[in-house]
Amino acid sequence: MSVHTDAGRRRIEELLQEHEGRVLKRWLEIAVSSTSNQVDRGGLADQLRELYQSLRQSFGSSGDLSDLRGLLAELSRDRARQGFTPTETAVVVFGLKEALYETVEEDGSPDALRGFIWFSRVIDDLGLFTVESYATAREKIIIDQAEQLLELSTPVVKLWDGIVAVPLVGTLDSARTQVVMEKLLQTLVDTGSEHAVIDITGVPAVDTEVAQHLLKTVVAARLMGAECVISGIRPQIAHTIVTLGIEFGDIVTKATLADALAHTLRASGVRVVKGGESRIAVRTVEA
Repeated sequence: MSVHTDAGRRRIEELLQEHEGRVLKRWLEIAVSSTSNQVDRGGLADQLRELYQSLRQSFGSSGDLSDLRGLLAELSRDRARQGFTPTETAVVVFGLKEALYETVEEDGSPDALRGFIWFSRVIDDLGLFTVESYATAREKIIIDQAEQLLELSTPVVKLWDGIVAVPLVGTLDSARTQVVMEKLLQTLVDTGSEHAVIDITGVPAVDTEVAQHLLKTVVAARLMGAECVISGIRPQIAHTIVTLGIEFGDIVTKATLADALAHTLRASGVRVVKGGESRIAVRTVEA
């Protein structure tokens, strides 16, 4: 580091100490004015004060910014969860340059001006780190939300003693197939069911890839000792399956969920008998 740069750095450190209250106040104003969201002004002031103190301490410890980077990573995660934009998050850091420049301009000394160039480079690096941390945190949030949506969109319900169903809605891809398998197999273990109905009434289209995913799920269930029936085979889907030459082998398929339930009830030894006035009686078939 040159003599001029070293003198400039010392002058910046002095200005940060002498005008702490003023710089912090201006920094808070810049950070608040840059966002369209409701901001907890008191909470933000505490965060900025902590960042400010950490920055000053790093200057006295040979430029070690590890603690400050940790605080900025935490700030980025909080702002990503609260719905702030990357720009609004970055301005929290970059705003310190503008807040300090007003003090440097008033000082007017060559050392202060040279030191401000050095200080700007430090803040720029920290701002870029903050944006990267925000992007990482936001990506993690999106992944977590996607996993939660997968869980919600693949319920496994109990239809009868020993019979469970998986009503699928939407596109079936590899990630969702994995979730379906895991939830179905776990439910088979938990309930001791020997029959499962996979209903694809809500699946818009069945191609070769979707068919392979269905077959994998059926095979996985069979390995657990359960037989699967695929229901919801509409005329359009049946035509597509035939056209593509997709073979389901010995897997039972039904047009509706009701047909699939009736089939599994018979397979499990239960007979449904219609009574008068639309009543239905269920009888267990004796072996």
